[in-house]
Amino acid sequence: MQYGSSYCIFDYICKECVTACSLHFVYMDLEFFHKILSIDSTSGKEVGLADYLSVELAAPGRKVDVFEVGDGTRNVLVSWGTPKVIFCTHMDTVPPYISPVYSDTMVTGRGTCDAKGQLFAMYEACKELEAKGCTDFGLLLLAGEETGSFGAKAFNAVMSDDPAVMSGIAGTSVKDAWLIVGEPTDNCIASAAKGTKSFEVTFAGQACHSGYPQNGASAVLYFNDFVNALRSIVFPADPVLGETTWNIGKLSSDNPQNILSDRLTCRVYFRTTFESDEMVCNIMKNIAGPQAKLRFGKRRVQDGSDIVAKEVAPWQKAMSVQAFGGDTPSRFEVLEGFESRPVAFGSDAPQLKCFEHKILCGPGSILVAHRDEEHITLADIEKAIAQYVRMYELIIR
Repeated sequence: MQYGSSYCIFDYICKECVTACSLHFVYMDLEFFHKILSIDSTSGKEVGLADYLSVELAAPGRKVDVFEVGDGTRNVLVSWGTPKVIFCTHMDTVPPYISPVYSDTMVTGRGTCDAKGQLFAMYEACKELEAKGCTDFGLLLLAGEETGSFGAKAFNAVMSDDPAVMSGIAGTSVKDAWLIVGEPTDNCIASAAKGTKSFEVTFAGQACHSGYPQNGASAVLYFNDFVNALRSIVFPADPVLGETTWNIGKLSSDNPQNILSDRLTCRVYFRTTFESDEMVCNIMKNIAGPQAKLRFGKRRVQDGSDIVAKEVAPWQKAMSVQAFGGDTPSRFEVLEGFESRPVAFGSDAPQLKCFEHKILCGPGSILVAHRDEEHITLADIEKAIAQYVRMYELIIR
């Protein structure tokens, strides 16, 4: 495959998506795809891509609005008439930037499947709708999804502060528009998504020579006790979203190998379900310090606040917790004829509360997102273009 030329694809729509198959040709502008992949838009740097898109996507019959997020980044909204359907994805990627590499069937590189592949497929779908004479859709491109959905929060705040703003922007109320959010869902509609909760946890130890550990207290060992306690919790199973999971990252303790650690910090990141979301918050609220209320053991807990410990463990006394928020578990719209299933990752969709009707769907696999081998196939993009057009048609009819 060579960029710089259009790729003529044989576009089909599977029987599960459409009752009657039709054959047509879509010309994907691979030069445009190559251009957006070639712009480093790792989180915090996406303003360059926003500036490029605000110019490149401008054309007669389109209205381009740029919104300052407040941290130096920008959101971009392209409107074709009065939008009843708005396609939406994010411009930023996780670091580090990795240049695109091409084969006959696949593109590898940072952002190919999260989420410049979605951006490309959505814009191609918009061009197809434009060619059909449709004038009631839009394309919303957001900053900062990977670092806390700051672009989505900023856009939602603008809409919430003044619902009439959307009328001035695009001629409609957002409550009347459907939002289709692009994320790597293997082209399946996400019927629901797990929530997220993030906490920074700090353990205070007492430094001393490692040959005489009785004279101090290791923050690392306190951390180990905490992890063991966390592993002992049996979270309730959720019939829709399955198991609650958690991960520890940003682990930091700068002590030399021969000195007990006097301080350790980490981030604990939960993927919550409808059954566990409130419970996780209660657990982390009540776990630390001299007022700790939780006693841990191999047992099922109900809401994370109903277990009172007779004795607070040393690691709990040494521990402090700061909450960094997150999303609640969400349910999304599904459409007849499309495969759907729940997903275990977050997106901008929960933060865009100004939209009542939201669909989460896009090409690519979340299993390769954020990895060095991140990639997307042209077949996936091809299918996504057709599906986005079909979604629009089902919503509008």
